[in-house]
Amino acid sequence: MINAAIVGLGWWGRTIARDLRQSDLIRPVLGIDPLEGGRQVASEFGLRTSARFEDALEDPSVDAVILCSPHRFHADQIVAAAKAGKHIFCEKPLSTTGAEVERAIAAVKAAGVQLGIGHERRFEPSVIDLRKRFEEGEFGTALLMEANFSQDKFLALPPDNWRLSPTESPVGPLSATGIHLVDLSIAVFGRPKEVWARLATRGSSFANGDTLAITIGFENGATALLSAILATPFVGRFAVYGSKGWMEIRDRTHPENPTGWDVTTIHRGEEPVTVFAPPHPAVRDNLESFAQAVMGKAPYPVRLEEMEANVRTFEAITRSAASGRVEPV
Repeated sequence: MINAAIVGLGWWGRTIARDLRQSDLIRPVLGIDPLEGGRQVASEFGLRTSARFEDALEDPSVDAVILCSPHRFHADQIVAAAKAGKHIFCEKPLSTTGAEVERAIAAVKAAGVQLGIGHERRFEPSVIDLRKRFEEGEFGTALLMEANFSQDKFLALPPDNWRLSPTESPVGPLSATGIHLVDLSIAVFGRPKEVWARLATRGSSFANGDTLAITIGFENGATALLSAILATPFVGRFAVYGSKGWMEIRDRTHPENPTGWDVTTIHRGEEPVTVFAPPHPAVRDNLESFAQAVMGKAPYPVRLEEMEANVRTFEAITRSAASGRVEPV
């Protein structure tokens, strides 16, 4: 059993604390939050509490930290945790610049600790199945991806929440949901080469935007067309088109509380087939895969090179949204 400290008990930190109640591999023992309300939540989950991040690093009973803090703290917290010999699971985005991700990964490598990332969509059974079938050539050459991950949860946030800040959370739809789609595109197509992005505020007063469209060109010639909106009811869709067929996954509900997926496949010359994939705890699967890697039982399925590529793409999208130009990754 891996003992972990959850750093940040906001919306997603609470989701993780709740999900890990069912885990036999990783157990939260400490809740870190500078706000009294967050510490109260931690105590309600039966965790010891503290306002200081350093207390998690100095506690010999803590094997790992789970970072659910604002993005701007991630790189420094990863470096500090690695130097303290703690394994790190970090919520997305890992960081927001190439310089930060280089520093964080270098610290992890130097310390020999495990790094995990909160891209739970990779752990959905239908996504795993899609990747396997494309890798085996069932749908021919993968040509293009279309994906959308949108929600309106942030409309209920107070205007001063860090998730709505253009400095704390640049390009709001990207750091909220779009970054998951960037990760999936990297998982399918490999290394990105260039991006074009357009950001607008059309359905809210969010200072960091509510509507984002992204085009990513990959080194292998494939393209991803991604969209993320923070001012429309939840929708999640992920499709990959190949030279012999295609596969689409549609979410029935937000991954926070999954109720399953509708999966459609088609092969050339055949009729489409749609099946229901039952709900699955992908958030917990991701954390337990991290725990297994910490214990040396299995390698963590998201490589450090992919984490770095994701952050560099995040940085390029941020530049493109500001400049209006195609930006290199």
